[in-house]
Amino acid sequence: MPALYIMIPAALLLVGVAIRVFFWAVDSGQYDDLDSPAHSILFDDEDPAHKAAAQSRERHD
Repeated sequence: MPALYIMIPAALLLVGVAIRVFFWAVDSGQYDDLDSPAHSILFDDEDPAHKAAAQSRERHD
């Protein structure tokens, strides 16, 4: 029983910290754009070697 006198306030403190961290993340914009990172994986990065080859091909044409 005496352990409950320590565990309940510790649990409440932990929940309070978790709620505070969640609201800090929302206020700082961590959850503003959830779709762009998921869609950006579908598109290839521009390859610098490919870009250089395309530019040299345009010069020769």
